Amino acid sequence: MKVPSPGESITEVEIAAWLVEDGDYVEKDQAIAEVDSDKATLELPAEESGVITLKAEEGDAVDVGAVVCLIDMDAAKPASSGAEKKTQKKESSDTEKKPEPEKTEEKSYASGTPSPAARKILDEKNIEPAQVKGTGKGGRITKEDAMKATPSMGEALNDEDRKSERKKLSMLRRKVAERLVSVKNETAMLTTFNEVDMQPIFDLRKKYKEQFKEKHEVSLGFMSFFTLAVVRALKLFPEVNSMIDGDFKISYDFADISIAVSGPKGLMVPVIRNAEKLTFSGVEKEVKRLAIRAREGEITVEEMTGGTFTITNGGVFGSMLSTPIINPPQSAILGMHNIVERPVALDGKVVIRPVMYVALSYDHRIIDGRESVGFLVAVKEALENPVEHLMDGKEKKALEL
Repeated sequence: MKVPSPGESITEVEIAAWLVEDGDYVEKDQAIAEVDSDKATLELPAEESGVITLKAEEGDAVDVGAVVCLIDMDAAKPASSGAEKKTQKKESSDTEKKPEPEKTEEKSYASGTPSPAARKILDEKNIEPAQVKGTGKGGRITKEDAMKATPSMGEALNDEDRKSERKKLSMLRRKVAERLVSVKNETAMLTTFNEVDMQPIFDLRKKYKEQFKEKHEVSLGFMSFFTLAVVRALKLFPEVNSMIDGDFKISYDFADISIAVSGPKGLMVPVIRNAEKLTFSGVEKEVKRLAIRAREGEITVEEMTGGTFTITNGGVFGSMLSTPIINPPQSAILGMHNIVERPVALDGKVVIRPVMYVALSYDHRIIDGRESVGFLVAVKEALENPVEHLMDGKEKKALEL
């Protein structure tokens, strides 16, 4: 089997985890491995049924099109599958007769002992396997673990009060790190701030949340208000919906809004396509769908590619204020934060209001101060008066109730 291409411009993937063991019988279309690209983690299905021979180790970087395993299609299917053998072995008692070679190998996986190649390297370094934390399946010590192991590391790991762990970053995390550093080095990034009185949105949600959920089977959250406020502001300030490509500026007459969400493999940024055509319920349904796919590891490269503007919500983690980093090649990103009751002046009186601080980071090479500040003020205006600016004065019709 060769590594399939996960998407355009991707030439290399990393074996994140083997879901089967060398010598197992696999069924056609059975997931046999998880592979990391620089954009997502994907499952690799078996192309045929048969006995598998692994040709790469966990953590190995392999080129797209490279052979990672062999499947013997002529091999007879055993009476019990690998999964069944593992279950039987787990249920067997300690008084059972000496295990067969295959079971002994599986036991070595569970106990975290190294492969022969890793054992040889550790012996040359005079390091005991027990001193090394394995990153392979079931805690197994891989060849890479052995190569990176040092006596001092082993001593630290043996110290009950001072533990450390060395674990290779996933390809996705390494790519995110690379892109974030490049943004800081290659753009003239600035951040402008403002505050939003969230009381009008609180009032609308309280008034219509039950009807909205009953009608659309999704909650009326903050993301629909912010997404539609961003869409309106992008129309008023199209420079913010542009990006640099060499000596050229690319502008868009549509709004593909990237939504930053936290997934099992790190930060994911799926895209809401043509947000300018969506209603409140349409945005909420799409946000929910993409968030679930991201958190379950099912998001595809295509679903995270091609956004023109990003919204990130650090408020869900308790952030009061931040300077979000631009999601390249985009030119701007809006940061939402937590909502806190604060004293504010209103009509000459001090009142308590639920206030959110918002931040817009932008690339000053293409967006000037007038556009950046005007854009954020337009977002603030829409959020503080959503009935007029986002609902055309007809709140029930806008919410499709």
